[in-house]
Amino acid sequence: MMCSTLNSIVSSLQRNGIFINSLIAALTTGGQLFSSFTFSCPCQVGKNFYYGSAFLVIPALILLIAGFALRSQMWTITGEYCCSCAPQYRRISPLECKLACLRFFSITGRAVVAPLTWLAVTLLTGTYYECAASEFASVDHYPVFDNVSASKREEILAGFPCCRSAPADVILVRDEIALLHRFQSQMLGWILITLTTIAVLVSCCVARCCSPLTSLQHCYWTSHLQNERELFEQAAEQHSRLLIMQRIKKLFGFIPGSEDVKHIRIPSCQDWKEISVPTLLCIGDDLRGHYSFLGDRVDEDNEDRSRGIELKP
Repeated sequence: MMCSTLNSIVSSLQRNGIFINSLIAALTTGGQLFSSFTFSCPCQVGKNFYYGSAFLVIPALILLIAGFALRSQMWTITGEYCCSCAPQYRRISPLECKLACLRFFSITGRAVVAPLTWLAVTLLTGTYYECAASEFASVDHYPVFDNVSASKREEILAGFPCCRSAPADVILVRDEIALLHRFQSQMLGWILITLTTIAVLVSCCVARCCSPLTSLQHCYWTSHLQNERELFEQAAEQHSRLLIMQRIKKLFGFIPGSEDVKHIRIPSCQDWKEISVPTLLCIGDDLRGHYSFLGDRVDEDNEDRSRGIELKP
């Protein structure tokens, strides 16, 4: 009872998007905490840029992929329009194309929330940007670097994020460069947040203007999809249980949970070999397809010839 209640709560959260959004937010927060403990700028020439950029970009890509993968609507669209078992002669109407595009852009809009959040937070923090941009700082206008060779200058600039011991003049330059990089990083973060907000507003307006549905139709369509998924899952669960029980009865001679079992069937070696061969859905000329590894391979003609045991009360 407790398990079924928990499953129903999780299913409700998944349908409303709260579960997915909370999971992605937790991944973003956990990634930030993990990176803050593991990040350590190498402070070496030629490595700072790649190391800092990796901490900026790679987690954002991972969150983007997770955002697409955790959306059940993405797999629904993929299965509907990319499945090889779909009828080849079926033509997709322009209305279906528009609705599919609308759903895809809606999924994309939700999927990019986490990576954009990651980029915005990391840029506002400034640590990764400071490491990545340390080698490219312009110090030509500082007199302390007038008599320093180019290779030595690159080495000094690469060591700025590590706060190594240096002369007082170099420390002053290092503090100014750090403030400049922090300023640039935070400005990029706020620009990203502003552009994202504008893009969300414009995309919502464009989606509403280009949608073939009115606001009431869109509300009805959203409710229809939710009810369709919920009722389909209930019917599919009941159908699969009945089908599997029928095939298990054909294989073993009784249904699990039966109280009045008077006869059991002993599967033959051939039965075990045949049911051990996996089958794939929508493969072959059988229009009904195959639904499980049990399949429908137990020969009914051999069922009566198989050995069985009569259970006496």
